[in-house]
Amino acid sequence: MKNLWAPWRIQYILSEKPKGCLFCQAPKKGQDREVFILYRARHTYVIMNIYPYNNGHLMVVPYEHRPGLEGLPDAALAELMSITRYSLRCLREAMNPDGFNIGINIGTVAGAGLKEHLHVHIVPRWNGDTSFMAVLDEVRVIPQHIRETYELLWPIFNQKRD
Repeated sequence: MKNLWAPWRIQYILSEKPKGCLFCQAPKKGQDREVFILYRARHTYVIMNIYPYNNGHLMVVPYEHRPGLEGLPDAALAELMSITRYSLRCLREAMNPDGFNIGINIGTVAGAGLKEHLHVHIVPRWNGDTSFMAVLDEVRVIPQHIRETYELLWPIFNQKRD
């Protein structure tokens, strides 16, 4: 079995968290570029993970503050999946990954870092994207700065969507 190690995420886990919900606050700031929001839809938005497992690690987030799928209205739930699919298309066009990890962590025990606000993780994967560096030295190799990744993805996400 292969493991994806991410020891650098401890920085996020141990860091002081801002008051209130990050996913509720980010879209209200009106500074999408500064908070790495790539795309806005009616019920959901796409934001880059600033502590990524890999380049292009995104999250699709409903605007509505809910801890799980059960409380989400049908329209928001449908759009959550539709925008997840759209994100895959955009990531394929921009970065040509070999595959994806897509996941929803509901509850702390399931690995949710922000358990009070549902979100879908999309992690692009490439053959050979993990190496001895992460396992032996707790070093991740992210070949592109997050700002450069944002600049690459933003125009693709915001072209006329069908």
